Amino acid sequence: MSFTLPGFDMGRFVRETLAEDLGKGLPGGGHDVTSESVIPADARFSGVMDSRDAIRVAGLPVAEAFFCALDPDMEIELLVAEGDAVAPGTDLMRLTGNARAMLTAERAALNTVQHLSGIATLVAEYVRTMDNSDCTLLDTRKTIPGLRHLEKYAVRMGGGSNHRMGLWDAAMIKDNHVLVAGSVGEAVRRAVTAGVAEIICEVDRIDQIEPALAAGATRLLLDNMEPDTLREAVALVAGRVPTEASGGINLQTIKAKAATGVDYVSVGRLTQSAPAADIGLDFTPL
Repeated sequence: MSFTLPGFDMGRFVRETLAEDLGKGLPGGGHDVTSESVIPADARFSGVMDSRDAIRVAGLPVAEAFFCALDPDMEIELLVAEGDAVAPGTDLMRLTGNARAMLTAERAALNTVQHLSGIATLVAEYVRTMDNSDCTLLDTRKTIPGLRHLEKYAVRMGGGSNHRMGLWDAAMIKDNHVLVAGSVGEAVRRAVTAGVAEIICEVDRIDQIEPALAAGATRLLLDNMEPDTLREAVALVAGRVPTEASGGINLQTIKAKAATGVDYVSVGRLTQSAPAADIGLDFTPL
């Protein structure tokens, strides 16, 4: 298995997730009491993970890592590729190995694939609905703590792109920053003076656009604007910096907002509210 994400420690994630489920460090914790009491130590299972819905797949290599952490000799075959669109009833993974290991890792593996595939599936739906190759769908920082790198990976598997990864890789000046600085222009100037290379400035009024651009903003986030206002804003910017529509964007509004000429639309619910994909795992004793 070869799966790496910048900033994501797969081994640590697997260890800590399994430790949480096993109750390591807690009184009486550190083991799977059900499997140990019911399943013989040398029992073996074969298993098939499959999708019950039409989904966009994400997270299978992480699921594989959970099983292999408990049985390094487990035989695992990934049957589809990450990012594939699959029909209901599609087999995603086959595995053969120690029964206790499979049962102990099952929930962590399924939770991960269900969550990440749910995000990828929702992203793919937004991309289809947007239906605009000139506009890029972005996620946001509205992610579950500890899962950001995985969730943003799932966004890419669904056909979207990532906004900034965190607070470190770009400045994003929002209303509270402006409140302290005194104006949009002053807030942007302070970021420029600090040597920040990428400065995204949120504007919610047309009259904030020129001050933000004059001060050195490298991208404008057009917040909670209706399509007519977005078109006016895009015309005023006139290609000087990229523009991003954000706020109030859902499956009912994304097509109209993307059609205004903005370069990006960002949607927090892609990671914040994506429903888990319906994926199952069935075992057969050997």
